Amino acid sequence: MGRGHLQALLGNRGVQVVAVSDVHRGRRDDDVERVHRAYAQKRKAGTYRGCTAFGDFRELLARRDIDAVLIATPDHWHAIPAILACRARKDVYCEKPLSLTIAESRAMVKAARDNNIVFQTGSQQRTEFGGVFRRAVEYVRSARIGRVRTVRVGVGGPARPCDLADEATPDGVDWEMWNGPSPARAFNQVLCPIGIHNHFPAWRNYREYAGGGLADMGAHHFDIAQWALNMDSSGPTEIHPPERGDTGLRFVYPNGIEMFHGGPSGCTFEGTEGAIYVDRGVLRSTPATILQQPLGERDFHLPDVGNNHLQNWLDCMRTRRRPVADVEIGAKSAQVCQLANIGYQLCRPLRWNPQREKFADNAEANRLRTRANRAPWNRILQNA
Repeated sequence: MGRGHLQALLGNRGVQVVAVSDVHRGRRDDDVERVHRAYAQKRKAGTYRGCTAFGDFRELLARRDIDAVLIATPDHWHAIPAILACRARKDVYCEKPLSLTIAESRAMVKAARDNNIVFQTGSQQRTEFGGVFRRAVEYVRSARIGRVRTVRVGVGGPARPCDLADEATPDGVDWEMWNGPSPARAFNQVLCPIGIHNHFPAWRNYREYAGGGLADMGAHHFDIAQWALNMDSSGPTEIHPPERGDTGLRFVYPNGIEMFHGGPSGCTFEGTEGAIYVDRGVLRSTPATILQQPLGERDFHLPDVGNNHLQNWLDCMRTRRRPVADVEIGAKSAQVCQLANIGYQLCRPLRWNPQREKFADNAEANRLRTRANRAPWNRILQNA
């Protein structure tokens, strides 16, 4: 995602990329050369050397001439750079899921608000993919399927402890920095691929670094569910995991709507008068006539924010308005995934207060809202 975002920024006339940071020297140097080639082609002289590479992101944040940063790291490295960027008064675009833990997401929201930061979460389904998700939300919010009873979100399973074999750290990789706040362990190329790669690495499967497939695509699809249910600033109040297995967990919202982890990929909204199914490139209803009837003036309409998620962030940087996937929205969507992971881990029903962001009468579950980061990174969240 980081390389894709870099390419998009290089093609945007309203942006100049002046620095990149990566713990992998080969990818870091390759990114710098991509920047130099792109800008050299636009200059009559045919040369450009104005992009600086950093192995430590804190050096990048110390640059006073940088207005904003884009964070596309493994999930365990979302919160700390984002919080420090906010404190450095730099606007932030951070990939989804917003955070690894519930406590991190709240600290990120606080840092953004305390410093008046325009903070976009990388929930691109709110703007892109042909607008099918926006249309689904508008039809659900307009009660075209009647009163919503259930939502089914088909995404992968929960995270599991990392059990990868130890490998020798290759030259050019700052493995200590990659691991960062997570528990110490040896290098493995499944977590940090060797060389330039074009796949999504499997660090996302492991609890030490991410929330599994449940949080990976769940941060997209649960986000759409929250949006359609008008729960951007709230969330479910009950979590009911199955007795065994990694699918079938059930959420209950304050209004009685039930949301299930499981089913076909994407989101299925089931109401008293029909159903709407949406996924990337797919939007259909039962009966089909629901989507065949256009929305009227009195129906619910989302504001027009364009069809480019990065551009929405850049536009809001200029107007100082909140973007379509503001940090608070990203926090609540990530929390749904985190609540599910905690439910599967503990295998018992839980009651959740989405305003206080605490479990009722369950000390063990409340401890799982956060984790102990390794020094020196632990101090950043302690002071948040």
